[in-house]
Amino acid sequence: MKIQLLLSILFISISAIGQTEVEKTISTINKNDIKSQIYFLASDELKGRQTASDELKIASAYLANTLRKFNVKPAGDNGSYYQNVPLEKILAPTNISLQINDITSDKFLAMSVKNISFQGEAIYLDYGSKADFEGKDVKGKLVIVKAGTAETKEPRAKFRAGQAKRELADSLGAVALIELIEIEDKMYDRYAHYFNEPKTGLKAEVHAEKFVHLWMVDNGMETAGRLAASKSLKVDLSVEGVAIEDLSCRNVVGYLEGTDPKLKDEFIIYSAHYDHVGVGKPNAENDSIYNGARDNAVGTVTVLSVAENIGKYPTKRSSLFILFTGEEKGLLGSKYYSENPVMPLDKMVYCFNSDGAGYNDTTKITIFGLHRTTVGQHIIDAGKEFGLTVIDDPAPEQGLFDRSDNVNFAAKGIPAPTFSLGFTAFDDEINKYYHQVTDNPETLDYDYLVKFFKSYVLSSRLIANDPKTPFWTEGDKYYEAGVELYAEKKEEEPVLD
Repeated sequence: MKIQLLLSILFISISAIGQTEVEKTISTINKNDIKSQIYFLASDELKGRQTASDELKIASAYLANTLRKFNVKPAGDNGSYYQNVPLEKILAPTNISLQINDITSDKFLAMSVKNISFQGEAIYLDYGSKADFEGKDVKGKLVIVKAGTAETKEPRAKFRAGQAKRELADSLGAVALIELIEIEDKMYDRYAHYFNEPKTGLKAEVHAEKFVHLWMVDNGMETAGRLAASKSLKVDLSVEGVAIEDLSCRNVVGYLEGTDPKLKDEFIIYSAHYDHVGVGKPNAENDSIYNGARDNAVGTVTVLSVAENIGKYPTKRSSLFILFTGEEKGLLGSKYYSENPVMPLDKMVYCFNSDGAGYNDTTKITIFGLHRTTVGQHIIDAGKEFGLTVIDDPAPEQGLFDRSDNVNFAAKGIPAPTFSLGFTAFDDEINKYYHQVTDNPETLDYDYLVKFFKSYVLSSRLIANDPKTPFWTEGDKYYEAGVELYAEKKEEEPVLD
């Protein structure tokens, strides 16, 4: 009897040791666990997880306790799972009024604001290009331009162009910048929820943004035509009610030590943001909560899944799990962390971020930066194992790689792609849920998510156990930053072949 018992124990031990990476992955992924975690984070009770809200603090406590349950060690302030992120909030204007000659409007989007009362001259400069500014005296005047460029159609491109115009107008002494833009009513409400809400920033940076920059709705460009034909422009601009208050928010941070005597000195970061955009204008069904199931409860729970798996089956490299606050406010949590890391950045050899706007193809996984690092094949192989095709960024013109938390690590030199749901284009299916009150947990395909989560965990295991250290693909725009970050380390300890 004793011999049989000993043989049974020996057989179990051998089986555990002999488990493949796929078997280890599958053993910790459970659809019901995924559902319960997403349903909690994307519940109405958490009110859209607005940055610095009480509900977001509840979410952070839930995440910290979940990491604790998985035996992840705290890596935050004072032995906790929390890294405090000092923020300030600029309260939205209570009133914006503008009169240009006899033209008035009541539809503005606040790009950058402060309290101001200005009566004086304005100057109209077409699209506000460098050539349009050249030779023009804008000092002490309000500059009015059309948003974007003659070639620009996409709103994000217009936004980026506007930032450059704002810097130029400010540097030349203008008092404010007004951009005329065509926006249909439905999209205006959506943009207003973002731009006309209080603006949150890192405490050290809030006070730097003092130049008034507004988008003014001008459908049909009728106002632009009238201004272009006017010989002189007199304006009366008033922005009132702007105030600043301190906020406290936190990243959730934990780690697990690796098993290899040498590779455990290298860390893989597993990251996602856990905030969303809060509560807004009710829709026809009187729903006003932006639950953020896809963006980014899914990404957050993806990281929890890999934490559970590595907690049970440690990898050769060490792991750092970071759940960021303030992504929706401008990547604030990851920006703060990258400047105030809890562990040296040159020990972080890879950042596997998880984020996305949604999905429109449940046969795929989309990786922003798939072929920009040397371990893309591991991700492709992992997806294939669970019946999913892994694709690279289908919309490079959108600059999606640089629009999630991964970019703050990439800029430091750390290879950092983003693992995203099956996305092939910004189409109606994506826009139906992206930053909408419809992004609720009951609308998700959980059979697909099980495959998605398994692919992330298996990818993570393959990368974390690969004897060769991940790096940027040569020629990538962040390659040189990586060379600089790891230069001293490479001199001491060459990358393994």
